[in-house]
Amino acid sequence: MDMGLQGKVAVVTGATANIGRAIALDLAAEGALPVLAGRDAEAGARLVADCKARGAPEAVFVAADMLDPASPAAVLQAAETLGPVAVLVNNVGGNVDQGLFVDSDPTKWMADIDLNFGTVLRMTHAVLPGMIARKHGAVVNIGSTAALVGDYMLPVYSAAKGAVHSFTVVLAKEVGAHGIRVNAVAPYATIPTDPASLSAGSRFNPETGLFSRGTASVSEEDRALRQRRTFVGRPFAKPEEMAAMAVFLASGRASFITGQVYAVDGGALL
Repeated sequence: MDMGLQGKVAVVTGATANIGRAIALDLAAEGALPVLAGRDAEAGARLVADCKARGAPEAVFVAADMLDPASPAAVLQAAETLGPVAVLVNNVGGNVDQGLFVDSDPTKWMADIDLNFGTVLRMTHAVLPGMIARKHGAVVNIGSTAALVGDYMLPVYSAAKGAVHSFTVVLAKEVGAHGIRVNAVAPYATIPTDPASLSAGSRFNPETGLFSRGTASVSEEDRALRQRRTFVGRPFAKPEEMAAMAVFLASGRASFITGQVYAVDGGALL
């Protein structure tokens, strides 16, 4: 199936791990020109090579911490060496802390909000003028099912992802007249299966990741409240399953879809 992405410049933030990496590889397989933003230069170099092997005519890694307000301009500048940005995937996000809100550290609240929502605002703000001028573009935001139901022990993260979903809807209303579509994917419990996707910044990294550090302190009761049942024969999703939806929404095949938030959850929210 031709997705209409051949030769199109596609920016992916948080590209070196998990869902972001899978999205980058799927875009590459469609012949897009991925611009890969991330903090892990070694993982970025591997990903560039993998993207070219998958079929990307060219791919560029940009070493950028998206928490830095200067990073979007640097990413955009690197992207425009390949051509005008046609696709933006705001994938960067994660968890700064976990636990009950009453026990949370107020000094960490803004870190969760900025990582998951501020990064989306800044990168989108950087690419929109060019998309508006060209009357063409697709923005795909990676939200979370946490925003739809509230993930137990992740209160601020859930709220920040809710903001991503709301922003998706209102931005679609604003920019539709300029030929730009805006949609979101809400993943559920996506666990990387490929060791190559565990970059230094991944929350699943066994040495540095938040989930690895915090698992021992979670009680059995807490585990039960956090776990939902799926209806597809396994409890967790694969990054490739999220990527499939994201790349579809970025493609010409989704030309009549905008302002939507799609849960890819294996039926967990039923």
